[in-house]
Amino acid sequence: MSKVPRNFRLLEELEKGEKGLGPESCSYGLADSDDISMTTWNGTILGPPHSNHENRIYSLSIECGPQYPDQPPSIKFISKINLPCVDPNTGQVTPSTFHTLRDWKRAYNMETILLDLRKEMATPSNKKLPQPEEGSTF
Repeated sequence: MSKVPRNFRLLEELEKGEKGLGPESCSYGLADSDDISMTTWNGTILGPPHSNHENRIYSLSIECGPQYPDQPPSIKFISKINLPCVDPNTGQVTPSTFHTLRDWKRAYNMETILLDLRKEMATPSNKKLPQPEEGSTF
């Protein structure tokens, strides 16, 4: 089976993100519509219900390097959040502590990451963690 080139893969993700064809709990799109390399993306995650994240909207920055989708993108929260897989000083999602990045597969995409981060927020050990003041950023 042939591998889909990086730009075709990112164009598919862009189309899906722009048309809102993914789940309502997360969204993503290019940070700059003039970015022909399709490297820098914005993402949002709606906090899961019945957790300290409920009714919050988290903003993230996603950087798809030249090796994407063979290598995972770099993910950084812009909105402050208290999660074990997020560096408390920078907002960077740490690949060694976040299974989706650590165990990256080419079939994964930005939507996979955002949904898995949302699931991480809803786990019993994380859903009651005290959170920074709403609206605060890294």
